[in-house]
Order: sequence, then C-alpha cells, then structure tokens
Amino acid sequence: MLAFFVGVVLANVVACVPEQPAAKTGYVTISVEQKASWTRNFNPLVASGGARWPSQGGIYEPMMVFNTVQNQWVPWLATSYAWSEDGLSLSFVIRKNVRWSDGKPFAAQDVVATFELMKAFPALDAGGAWKFLNDVSLRADDEVVFKLNKKYVPGLHIVAQQPVVPRHIWSNVKDPVAFANPNPVATGPFTEVERFENQIYVLGLNPYYWQKEKIGIQGLRFPAYPGNEQANLALINGEIDWAGNFVPAIDRIYVAKDPEHHHYWFPRIGTTVFLYVDVNKAPFSNVEVRRALSQAIDRELMVKVAMFGYTEPAYPTGLADNLDAWRAPKVAAQMDWMTHSQNKALARLEKEGWARNAEGELTHPDHGALEMEIIVVSGWSDWVRACQVVAQNLKSIGVKAKVRTYDFGTWFEKMQKGEFQAGIGWSTDGASPYSFYKWLMSPDTVVAKPKMASSNWHRFGVDEVKPPLNVLETEPDLEKQKAAGVELQRLFAQHFPAIPLFTNPAWGAFNSKRFRGFPSQEHPYARLSPNGLPGALLVLTQLTQAPSGAEQP
Repeated sequence: MLAFFVGVVLANVVACVPEQPAAKTGYVTISVEQKASWTRNFNPLVASGGARWPSQGGIYEPMMVFNTVQNQWVPWLATSYAWSEDGLSLSFVIRKNVRWSDGKPFAAQDVVATFELMKAFPALDAGGAWKFLNDVSLRADDEVVFKLNKKYVPGLHIVAQQPVVPRHIWSNVKDPVAFANPNPVATGPFTEVERFENQIYVLGLNPYYWQKEKIGIQGLRFPAYPGNEQANLALINGEIDWAGNFVPAIDRIYVAKDPEHHHYWFPRIGTTVFLYVDVNKAPFSNVEVRRALSQAIDRELMVKVAMFGYTEPAYPTGLADNLDAWRAPKVAAQMDWMTHSQNKALARLEKEGWARNAEGELTHPDHGALEMEIIVVSGWSDWVRACQVVAQNLKSIGVKAKVRTYDFGTWFEKMQKGEFQAGIGWSTDGASPYSFYKWLMSPDTVVAKPKMASSNWHRFGVDEVKPPLNVLETEPDLEKQKAAGVELQRLFAQHFPAIPLFTNPAWGAFNSKRFRGFPSQEHPYARLSPNGLPGALLVLTQLTQAPSGAEQP
C-alpha cells in the first residue's frame, strides 16, 4: 500500500513540474531549496532565508570550514588559527594570493571590514559574534586578531565560518540588510550569474578562483521546484545531479531505476526536529500541558509514515545521534512523557484541570477549549505528514488540532517572529550540546516579539542554564564538560520548553551518470547533504565530469 501511495503521489505531480530548459554540459543541476519561483538575492550576511542557497557555500567563503563527518577544521580563506594562552584572543592567518571575482586582491582587511559591518548592523550578526567580541583588528598584513570579552570556546565556530564579503563593494552599500546583492563579487568557485529567471538560474565559474585546480565542472544550475514531490520526480527522471530533499521509498523509486548511477546517503547527523509551542501564552506556558501533548504523540508511527523509516524517534533529551556520547540515560529514563500513551497524557491534563466535554473536546474552566494550529512549510512533504500525525494524535485526546501550510518564506518569518501557536522546525547543532541547549533555553537568546530571532523561536529562557553553559564556554576539561552536559539535559527535562519529534537525517542523493566525486557511505569525506553550509564547498571542490561525458537532459 505504501509503494502504491508513493507512485500515485509522484504521478499526480507530473503535470505540476515546470518544463526546464536544457542545460549545457558540465553544469551540475542541484535541488536544495523548494520554491515555486526564484528571487535574485545573493546576500550572504542576512539570515532571513531569502538568499539563494550557494550564497554561503559556493559564492562566498569563510576562513575555515568545519567538516561534520570528519569532525575537523579545513583551512579555507585562512591557513590556520590559534588561541592565546588566556583564551581571550583568537587569531587567523589569512591566505595570500586570493582574488575577488572582479580581479581585485582579497586581503585580511576584508575580514575585519566584514565583522565591522556586522557590528554596525546587528541584523547581519546572526551568530551573535559581537556578544562575545570586543575588537577585530590586524596584527600584520596577513593576520586578523579577534579579542574576546570573555572566554568563549564556541566562538571559534561562529567566527571561523562567517562568510567574508569584499570591503571595496560593501563599504558603498547604504543598507546592507536590505541589499539583495544581485551581482555578487566573491571569492568562491561559482560567482558569475549567467542567467536568472523565475524558474531557473545558472551560476558560472569565478574567473579568478584561487583553487582552480580543484574545480572539475563548469557551473551550477538551479531549476525551481515548489515542493519535494516535484523535485523528486525530476530526480527520478535523471534531471537532477545532486539533491538535498526527502525522497520516500528511495531504494525502490530511485536506486532501482538505475542502480549503477543512482545513489543516496541519509546519515542521522542532522539536527533534532521539534514541535515548538508558544510557551509565553496559556495553556502552553504550563510545562505539564507540554508534557501531555508530547505523551500523546506516537513517534514510532510518525517515523514510519512520515519519514519512511529513515530515522528514529527523538532521544528524550533531544540530543541527535552526532551528540550521542553526551547523552544522559538516567535523565532520559525519567522522561516518561516522551513515550506514547494517550491514557497517561489525558491523566496528566486532568490533574491540570482539563476535562473532555460531551463532544469529546478538552476544555478548561479558565482557558476554554484546547486548540492548536501547527504551521509547516507547504512543500516539505515529510514534515507536512509528520504534522498530520501530530494533529491526529492530539485530536484523539480531544485537542482541536489542525495543520496549516505556508510557503517557506512566510513560514520562516512567522517562526522567527514567534507568530505561531505551534510550529515544526529544526534545532541548532554543534560539536557539543552547547549551541543546542543555548538556543533552546538560555535567556540570552530570547528576542522580544516581533523582532526576528535566528533561533529560540519559542522565546524560552531560564537563568539556571547559565552556569552549565558557562562551563562549556570556558572549561577545557572533558569530564567537567560532560557533567555540564548532563545538567543541561536535566534542566531540559525539568522545563521541557519544546517537544522533540525525530532526528532529521542529512538528506543527500546524487546521480553519477554525468558527475563523479560525491561523498557517500563508502567514501565519507564530507556530508553528502547540500543542506549544511558552508560544508557544501567541500563537495563542490571535488566534483568532476564523468568520463562518459554524458549530456544533460
């Protein structure tokens, strides 16, 4: 029945897929963003979700790239970095003989100017660099020094992976927050906008790229697909070379069609997907209500129906598989509300004054009926189905639950502004639980509505998390770090600010008929999924045309 359903869905979207013009040989066709039409925006500094995908991982570049598979730093626009003995200074040696795509030399001053721009326009500082930085300056012509106002080990990830923009261009931009940057000047491998239309855009080679010897392709091609189904049909038909979207029953509908060339790799190293609720409004401000809602959700059914068994229900404390070494089993064992039980969910709600009326709806003398609207991206079929499972589970205990879909831009804006009762969304990753719990529970990440929040969309913060977070910020001793991680998990269980659903796999599929060099489970040099930026640079600098020289469709 599942296979029949998948076939029917894909067949029904054939008429909805826009006809795409043929591509020239050597251009890799990529599907990452799902949009009905493109907006010409290549601003790498604004975290609004409006910039096109390659802006931070193909057009602009950072000083270093963190390889999440190999768990190591790869030098990029910087050749090395070093901490001072007191941990209050971080320096980078900037690579020489790099040029911007307009031919002008790239220099350490460009790095300084980028961070000064972020300081002058806080909306550009998505990672919060200037919350821990005091100053950014030159020590020599090729060295940039970041002086910190406190010990902050996680600052390396924020600073090192910041896209760098050219001083000679951006110093003349009056409003860099609103700047769409339609004709980017950058250091990355693909900077030339050869074509830009509503339904497709094409990027060509940077004529001055500093790693020309590593570029074995001619450019990148991005057709517009409004949702997963349309993108998947194009992938199955051999029109896409590299994809980062969810594909149902992929072995049967994709690999089996051309086992020699159709491949995928879905490691569970993505972030945990949460159901976020508005914790500042009753009844969701009550932790027992949040626990009851969690207990009503059948996660086993969700991963089977919505995720096609590619993943597992979320670990109770929310930590994904890449942080499994940090997990606290004793804390997790106490979180019975992460195990599906309608009876226990109802009993928990009854203790809080909720009761089912004659129609079976949950009501409370102070709050009325228990209602929930869950918002989700319309084209993300896996997440839509996950929300439908949640809604049906909640309806079964008397919650008036419904799912509402929006295009990505509208959904993302609503999440960032906190304009939702409930919404499904990703979380923050990192090499430790630090960023994950900071953006779930720290008062330092709470942004007043309706200002945009890069994360902590639910606006939750308690001071109790500050001491263990401080340990992860400043303490090099691993045992002390692990103890702090356990304490953060205990606090998460105590306050339960958001509801973990499942670990999001790092979606990645490729067609090797025209291009070779993609990472895979057998050759895991980097993530196959193009969704992690700037890590896509690790892949783009390894691709080559297949010896057969097969033409694009």
